[in-house]
Amino acid sequence: MTEGGPRIRGGAGYDLVTLALFRSIAATGSIAHAAALHDLVPSAVSKRIADLEALVGTPLLRRLRRGVELTPAGEELLRHAEGLRDAVERMSADMAAHATGRRGAIRVAANSSAISQFLPEDLAEFVAAEPDLHIHLTEMTSVEVIEAVRSDRADVGVFSGMTEAAGLSTQTYRRDTLVVVMPADHPLSERRRLKLADVVHEPFVALQTGSSIQAFLDRRAEDLGAHIRTQVAVQSFDGVRRMVQARLGIAILPYGAVEPYLDAARLAMVPLNEPWATRELLIAVRNPGTVTPQTAALIATLTGQPR
Repeated sequence: MTEGGPRIRGGAGYDLVTLALFRSIAATGSIAHAAALHDLVPSAVSKRIADLEALVGTPLLRRLRRGVELTPAGEELLRHAEGLRDAVERMSADMAAHATGRRGAIRVAANSSAISQFLPEDLAEFVAAEPDLHIHLTEMTSVEVIEAVRSDRADVGVFSGMTEAAGLSTQTYRRDTLVVVMPADHPLSERRRLKLADVVHEPFVALQTGSSIQAFLDRRAEDLGAHIRTQVAVQSFDGVRRMVQARLGIAILPYGAVEPYLDAARLAMVPLNEPWATRELLIAVRNPGTVTPQTAALIATLTGQPR
């Protein structure tokens, strides 16, 4: 007893090896048998048990002529020791699942093109195969995706190949094609193909500032000595389609962001006849050498590689 009440002992003095020895003694009723199970000499086991009793502050074993039996304190400690063993086994299994890539969370940053066209099906396939892995998906512009990967706010990024990504490791994810979208009865809707020069003077529904598509189109228009006349700018492909449907202008979007909505939205789509109309979507990581097994498994699914 210390002044002011009993001494409160923390758990720092307990070690798993001694508790394992104690469990073996309880199971066999013998220090000698427990020592043999652990390839130790009996005196070493007795010393550990004596230290454990000193730590607890009360006897744990009652020494008999032939073996030992647990005291009430020993019975109580045994219940805790067995619970600790089970907890450690669960911890070991959980950590092994993380180490082998079967559990954990993956932070994915992706642009609107990838999210609206390809990622839903690919991520569904991955989650079905790896139900204990969780995807934290954030939609960003391609420039923001690159910055998120560089600053380690994302484990993997999916972005437009039109965006500079110096210093990152990249590989091709998918290819998409840009098309011109307009109201179904627009005069240009009957054309088989259109060049940027054919539409550059039309009023446009544009994507937000920072969009890789919009920045690229602005540069291509400047190459023609023209400027895209933005009637309204919105933040999403859905917003662009609705504004085009409301006859506020035409737009240039990826094929997969337009084709499924043509009939319901009373829109028309005409291929863009430009060498740059087919573009790559890329996957980026900061350092291939530090990619976790979880992220590597996701990238393998996205790129169709064997895992």
